[in-house]
Amino acid sequence: MVLVVVAAALMALGLIIIFRIRRTPKDKEMRRRLSVNLHGRLGDATITEVQDNTIFYSYSVGGVAYTASQDITQLRPRIPSDLERLIGPASLKYSPRNPANSIIVCEEWSGLRAKPSADPPVSAQA
Repeated sequence: MVLVVVAAALMALGLIIIFRIRRTPKDKEMRRRLSVNLHGRLGDATITEVQDNTIFYSYSVGGVAYTASQDITQLRPRIPSDLERLIGPASLKYSPRNPANSIIVCEEWSGLRAKPSADPPVSAQA
């Protein structure tokens, strides 16, 4: 009977290890973003630069300044096409246990504050 229990436990452990190893880096990153979104605290950030599919930003938590970046390749459909308009203030979420773990945007939330275009709106004439 003891051997059956030990064998079942080893098989369960083996399955857990196999499924954890199979996670791709993209899946791990998505799970990280969703976890920070779910458990994170809100804060203010400043987007300093946008290059290709990376947003660079800085923020301060508890008097400590952080500089971070986020790859937005998987989130491209949620990002405005004019990336230069994103530079400036934004909201972020960060992990209360590790403030260096932060996000600007994820699958379920966005802290982006796109600035309005410099062109005035076109009004209809009667």
